[in-house]
Amino acid sequence: MSNRVILEQLLQEGAIHVGRGALFDRVLEPKLRSMEFARVWGMLLGVAVGDSLGNTTEGMLPETRRERYGEIRSYLYNAHAGRMAGLPSDDTQLTFWTVEQMVADGAFVPQNLAARICRDRIYGIGSAVRQAVERLCAGTPWHAAGTVSAGNGALMRVAPLVLPHLATGGSDLWVDAALATMITHNDYAAIAASLAWVAILWDLLDMASSPPQGWWAERYCHSARDLEGDTEYFARGGAFAAYRGPIWRFVEEQLAWAQARGLAALQACSAWHSGAYLLETLPSVLYILELHAHDPEEAMVRAVNDTYDNDTIAAIVGSAMGALYGTSAFPSGWLARLTGRTTDGDDGRIWELAEAARARFWP
Repeated sequence: MSNRVILEQLLQEGAIHVGRGALFDRVLEPKLRSMEFARVWGMLLGVAVGDSLGNTTEGMLPETRRERYGEIRSYLYNAHAGRMAGLPSDDTQLTFWTVEQMVADGAFVPQNLAARICRDRIYGIGSAVRQAVERLCAGTPWHAAGTVSAGNGALMRVAPLVLPHLATGGSDLWVDAALATMITHNDYAAIAASLAWVAILWDLLDMASSPPQGWWAERYCHSARDLEGDTEYFARGGAFAAYRGPIWRFVEEQLAWAQARGLAALQACSAWHSGAYLLETLPSVLYILELHAHDPEEAMVRAVNDTYDNDTIAAIVGSAMGALYGTSAFPSGWLARLTGRTTDGDDGRIWELAEAARARFWP
């Protein structure tokens, strides 16, 4: 069965947690004549750079991180490398294993990606992905393994899904994004976030300049609203502990609140927290981009320094900055010290996969 037939069947059975939103009917024009492949490579590279800049201090409160390291503007010493270098964690691995599998298949094949993510050790694996991988390895079908989780472990790896659609356009990107997400996160907010994010990345890939103020939140909420619906999520604390409702509405309301008060990224992200929960990750990513998308290096630095789940937030911000500016978004020092690994000893692998993706999907 085609991915579209699979999705329609899952929707009819209520087996996939996503609304039949308008985005599924958006037909895309091919990108071949409107952009350079450097934008695609920048989008993928941004995940690895952001992940590597952040993962040595992941899970620290911003004030604790600053006391210990000052403002981080490059890679810190990494004990696994024995030097200051950019090493991957799960964000980079899962993103580039998705590239690898799609290059091998020539398309997104859900069961093959599910098998690929079970094959090698994942560094810093999140709880939802761990549970899904355990189920997959135990023989659970790919479409039944995902957990009902609004964590950010699927959002961080969806950027490569644009690859098979660059030359053809159409509307199957949305199908692929939904199915890819449900492998690990079968949740309304998680699937809506992945779909809305690939829509943003698609638009950025041939955008001539940084979007105007308000674009990021408006674009996200416009896509996510009827995909997520009114599913209720709960804030975990902070200034909005009483919030109950969908994540798209939280994004809409709290970004407007922060902008009206002229808050810096650190202040805003501290108010709603900035962990691996999408209700915290999404406003953090989008607010940083609202403030700093015109300066990609500063956007990355703010993501790394001003958030709690800083490697994943920086990886997601990095994918947007790379899509908008290409590889020039990132300082040469960051690129020179990036190992390009996806496993323990495959240095340079991400560059090999980028070339393979160009050959496969960019005629």
